[in-house]
Amino acid sequence: MSMTDPIADMLTRIRNAQLSRHQSVKVPLSQIKKSIADILVSEGYVASAVVEGEGISQVIEIELKYGSGQKPVIQMLKRESVPGCRVYVSSGEIPEVLGGMGLSILSTSRGVLSGHQAKKQGIGGELLCTVY
Repeated sequence: MSMTDPIADMLTRIRNAQLSRHQSVKVPLSQIKKSIADILVSEGYVASAVVEGEGISQVIEIELKYGSGQKPVIQMLKRESVPGCRVYVSSGEIPEVLGGMGLSILSTSRGVLSGHQAKKQGIGGELLCTVY
């Protein structure tokens, strides 16, 4: 069975791992998923994202972060643009997630960027997901 939305699969794996209080989760490697994981690391939502393995069996190991009382740092991780209904935004329409406290991730002509990076560069693109 083929997977129609690998990004949604990655986000679901992260959500499920946090609900089970796992320290890390492994996701099959692709460039877009690696870019999303790197943005989550740079914004402080996950501890690290490291590529492991060789050849076709490469995976991204994402180390999850928890706050006080083992509460996950990521409270909500939502896929916005799905294969059946793509969501595109201009630089002025990039959503402010949780009043600027959250994060939106976009696929732009200059690569995968966070919402505030895309606004700063004045470009829009496909709204992949939102995080807070």
